[in-house]
Amino acid sequence: MISANNVTLRIGKKALFEDVNIKFTEGNCYGLIGANGAGKSTFLKILSGQLDTTNGNIVITPGQRLSFLQQDHFKYDAFTVMDTVIMGNKRLYEIMKEKDAIYAKEDFTDADGIRASELEGEFAEMNGWESESDAAMLLNGLGIETDIHYATMGSLTGSEKVKILLAQALFGNPDILLLDEPTNHLDMDAIEWLEEFLINFENTVIVVSHDRYFLNKVCTHTADIDYGKIQLYAGNYDFWFESSQLLVKQMKEANKKKEDKIKELQEFISRFSANASKSKQATSRKRALEKIELDDMRPSSRKYPYIDFRPNREIGNEVLQVEGLSKTIDGEKILDNISFTLGREDKVAFVGGNERAKTTLFQILAGEMEPDEGTYKWGVTTSQAYFPKDSTAEFDNDLVIADWLTQYSEIKDATYVRGFLGRMLFAGEDGVKKVKVLSGGEKVRCLLSKMMISGSNILLLDEPTNHLDMEAITALNNGLIKFPGVLLFASHDHQFVETTANRIMEIVPGGQLIDKITTYDEYLASDEMARKRQIYTMEEEDN
Repeated sequence: MISANNVTLRIGKKALFEDVNIKFTEGNCYGLIGANGAGKSTFLKILSGQLDTTNGNIVITPGQRLSFLQQDHFKYDAFTVMDTVIMGNKRLYEIMKEKDAIYAKEDFTDADGIRASELEGEFAEMNGWESESDAAMLLNGLGIETDIHYATMGSLTGSEKVKILLAQALFGNPDILLLDEPTNHLDMDAIEWLEEFLINFENTVIVVSHDRYFLNKVCTHTADIDYGKIQLYAGNYDFWFESSQLLVKQMKEANKKKEDKIKELQEFISRFSANASKSKQATSRKRALEKIELDDMRPSSRKYPYIDFRPNREIGNEVLQVEGLSKTIDGEKILDNISFTLGREDKVAFVGGNERAKTTLFQILAGEMEPDEGTYKWGVTTSQAYFPKDSTAEFDNDLVIADWLTQYSEIKDATYVRGFLGRMLFAGEDGVKKVKVLSGGEKVRCLLSKMMISGSNILLLDEPTNHLDMEAITALNNGLIKFPGVLLFASHDHQFVETTANRIMEIVPGGQLIDKITTYDEYLASDEMARKRQIYTMEEEDN
């Protein structure tokens, strides 16, 4: 068990948390939610001891081990993958290294022998002999191939490091597990594996995530941060949302009844207070009026952007024809003879773990990269807006937000342009911020403003939910569901894909395309999907 007792954290004069009291118990998974800036990651740092409180304290049941997901992807570059994972259990790793150092001595003494014996006993009690096989199971489950288990971390890609650090946090059955955005940069298979791991995990989990499907799947409770307080709800994210909306509705209805009663009493008092025969009744109603208190209806700190893509032109029957597209990069076949035709009502989700292939295809269709072979042709009535996975080049300039967006607008009127920024929660002086200093989430909202102002009838989006908070993801999700044009997008957000797409495409290893007119859940459950996974598993074993 871990609990926060009267925790307050002040940053300057601002109180991020004020007298927070909450208890997290064994066997439960808590989803920690709140608007951007509410302090979710900060609260996890307080719980893990990485950040001190201004007042109050954190209490952990004596003898229990806490583990958290590391965010520094370069911290372990000098270590092997296996050592990095086993470091998740600090004491076990210390024992292993001390044992190795003793056994490596040339002048091995009796004292060394006694110490080695003590360490061996503790090592056995901690299931040390199974540590490497346990670590390997975690790594394989997350998609880290066996042949790199003893490679150095510095030689690996960013996405591989993310998975290894997650395996580190999960290693050794910690009593308390803190996870800050564990699904970021994970492919769908790794997310699915993590979901099953956490569902079967018997200790305490506290997780921050912007993935609504993930929270609904794994969480037994929801802890909502708002205005420096944390309110605990039994149930997953959807249950919290319904409960919180119902609570607001009930408070509004109760206040309405109280307001009606106040009005009735005030009218009686005003009418009869000067009447001698009714003065006692008027006095009684004054006392009753003084006792009525309206519920405090403080609004939530959450803010939802308004995302609405309105095409300037209706799309025709000819949308996109792709014929035999192939692309090789650095000797690797990324796309292999890809062909498909889009219809005017298609909303296509590109799924699967072949990230490079999806991004390459988007770059080709957006005109940013040439294929080695094959052709593609957009219909004459189409206009495209593209959301790149890497938007660094878009913001590598000294423009302020308003001027940056104006360059993409046919209408140069400042009020018109600021209207689009306002929809994306850039208000007042935000418009004069320089784009190069914007946060990841702010840059995404700028790009979405650019897509809205373009009036395009075809949208290409490569991982648009990265860096967005839950409210912005929900707004984008709803905006794309309503969008009357054609959509091609890639996302790891299960709910986002399931509620938006009516056609699923996957570029499998080797660059071939699977194309199905179906929902995402139906695709995952299909026999073909199961056969495909089995084939590639067999191929990996053969290799």
